[in-house]
Amino acid sequence: MTEPQVWTLIGVFAAGMFGTMTLMSTMLLRSMQNGFEGMRAEFGSGIESARTDIRALHGRIDHLDRDVNAISRHLFGIDRG
Repeated sequence: MTEPQVWTLIGVFAAGMFGTMTLMSTMLLRSMQNGFEGMRAEFGSGIESARTDIRALHGRIDHLDRDVNAISRHLFGIDRG
């Protein structure tokens, strides 16, 4: 363990391992960020679709309320005075 070649090989091996760990962690981080961005976009479009559906349903309920009021006024003679 006193030869310089051994210490050089240990240093090269340690540097290689450190570089490999850095590369792998960077790649994992980028992959996770891309996945999160994709999920954020997917959820955003899903929420916007749900909002559109709720607005359409709200409009249908308003029309239904108007129609029920017209039917009740007609049946009970409210609109005839």
